[in-house]
Amino acid sequence: MKLALLDGLRLAAVRDGMAVDVTAALPWAHDADPLTAGWWRRLCRDFAEARPALEEAAGTGRAVPLDSARLLAPVLNPSKIVACASNYADHVAEMHEVQRRTLGRVESWMMEFDVFLKAPSSISGPGDDIVLPPEVVAAGQEIHHESELVVVIGSGGRDIPEDTALGHVFGYTLGLDITVRSAADRSRRKSYDTFSPIGPWVVTADEAGDPGDLDIVLQVNGEDRQRVNTATLVTKVPAIVSYASRMMTLLPGDVIFTGAPPGVGAIHRGDRLTTWISRIGPMTLDVR
Repeated sequence: MKLALLDGLRLAAVRDGMAVDVTAALPWAHDADPLTAGWWRRLCRDFAEARPALEEAAGTGRAVPLDSARLLAPVLNPSKIVACASNYADHVAEMHEVQRRTLGRVESWMMEFDVFLKAPSSISGPGDDIVLPPEVVAAGQEIHHESELVVVIGSGGRDIPEDTALGHVFGYTLGLDITVRSAADRSRRKSYDTFSPIGPWVVTADEAGDPGDLDIVLQVNGEDRQRVNTATLVTKVPAIVSYASRMMTLLPGDVIFTGAPPGVGAIHRGDRLTTWISRIGPMTLDVR
């Protein structure tokens, strides 16, 4: 299924260009407070229990055309955003030049795969603008786009074996890891409000299929910037989930950005970013 969030944190199934409100079919109470919203985390954890009723409601519920629906970020109050660094070899190669230009040196430790945390408050939705921090712009620092496959955790856990890791995934969506290029800690320069746009919906793991064979494309003002297949990830999705769970317990609804493809570059006020992942869908965002 493709599942979206609408105004009022209503749950919608996406099909045939329509968003169908299926909130009433949830087998537990729907809490519209985004700071609690335990119903969402339970959906991520217990989707198999809810699915039959949701699929039935998707065929009979009130539908609105997607182009007239306001879609919110299809993740809700995750306990953490885990993000991967240096997970495409060609991106690692291009970062040598980026760091020489923006830092005056190359930080070799930043060229190795690892994970870090972003603030959940940086999440925004497919209908929101990316807002460039005025003080960063005034300082002349570059702010870059990074279009990435995003994993939404289902059952969660700790010390998850790699060979069963995909069984802990609820679904996949699309995200942009917006990044200030500076000497600051990764978490600081990637955690400004609106620096984690996510959307337009979550595609459940069974429908998305193999996360190791998805095309990612990003255009800025109609010009190709990033184009890659997730087959070229250095550390694949099962290994990412397993690795992260060795350091921190992954909870239902947690979000993992899987790493920036090559082709990162600066964004500016007035730019329009269009990004797309096969079997998931497109998202278009404006920069201000």
